[in-house]
Amino acid sequence: MPRPQSPPVLTDGTVTLRALRASDAPALQEQAVDPEMVRWTNVPVPHTEAMAELFCTTRAEQVWTDGSEWILALEVDGRYAGNLALRDEGHGVAEVAFAAHPSARGSGAMERGLRLLLAWGFEEASIQTVVWRATVGNWASRRLAWKVGFGVDGVLRASHVFRGELVDAWVGTLTATDPRRPRRPWLLPGTLDGDGVRLRAYRDDDVPRIVEACSDPRTAGWLGRMPAPYTERDACDYLQVITAQQAEGRGCTWAVADPRDDRLLGSATLFDWEPDVECEIGWWVHPAERGRGVATEAARRLASYAFDELRVTRVRAVAATGNAASRHVCESVGMRHTGTERTAVEVRDGRADAALYDVLIEEWRSLRR
Repeated sequence: MPRPQSPPVLTDGTVTLRALRASDAPALQEQAVDPEMVRWTNVPVPHTEAMAELFCTTRAEQVWTDGSEWILALEVDGRYAGNLALRDEGHGVAEVAFAAHPSARGSGAMERGLRLLLAWGFEEASIQTVVWRATVGNWASRRLAWKVGFGVDGVLRASHVFRGELVDAWVGTLTATDPRRPRRPWLLPGTLDGDGVRLRAYRDDDVPRIVEACSDPRTAGWLGRMPAPYTERDACDYLQVITAQQAEGRGCTWAVADPRDDRLLGSATLFDWEPDVECEIGWWVHPAERGRGVATEAARRLASYAFDELRVTRVRAVAATGNAASRHVCESVGMRHTGTERTAVEVRDGRADAALYDVLIEEWRSLRR
């Protein structure tokens, strides 16, 4: 691989990539001690001002000189906004790394900078493949990588050294000929208002109510794959699972909340989405909220979203034949019972026959008139 001898200056008119300077040290120090940097990267702790200055004035120049790493500062409106790097792994392969100053997060600046760096790497440094790695759970890094065309090619278990321990890492690749756009949708649970309910994204403070709901014997009895006993750790894992489902474009999960005080009433999920064809919906309700139509309204709002926003032509639902409450919800929103599949669902006591329901887009439109 040809080795560039000096840092380039790259700009798209909004952001600029350039060599690090001594004057960047104070802002880099602010970035290094930020809680998110400490949480997800191996930045030294504690991190001193002298370390930031050494990085800007000496280390960045050294790695350019020996060709091991190409580090550039991200500049926005004349101010340091982060840094990016390509680390040469040989044979036309380089690993990408990036870190934004807290003031630049959410602005789109890092995405612009990453696009500039990738274009330079592929076109000027003759890189053929760029590898992205991140500790599992670092959704901000994963979303940025997704925006520019990386996919998650797999999870490397206990492969990433993080503060002296081995942790799991996501890994993805982008080749010189790959499109630099998302490979699949990333579904986000925007707010959906219904009659007496509000569907919104889950938050960490929903965990106690999730534990209460999923510890309920009735809920646990029909949802046989749930852990028992159900702990706070299980609820946190659940939030990670639904985030992964959304990132992979397989489905989307909403917290069903009371619009008056925002407390969690239940959960509504859209999954097994096949674009332009169909999806399945499911739900559960906190035991203290049963009998007030929460599941029916959530299912109705979710079906409308699937037809109107995802443009499917069929929405499906499945309930154990003995689950009268869920079957009532299906029928209340206008779904038709289309058949029974024997031993198709897992319940707490084993397996049970499944009642199959669906509604077609023409039927749904007729119901809404």
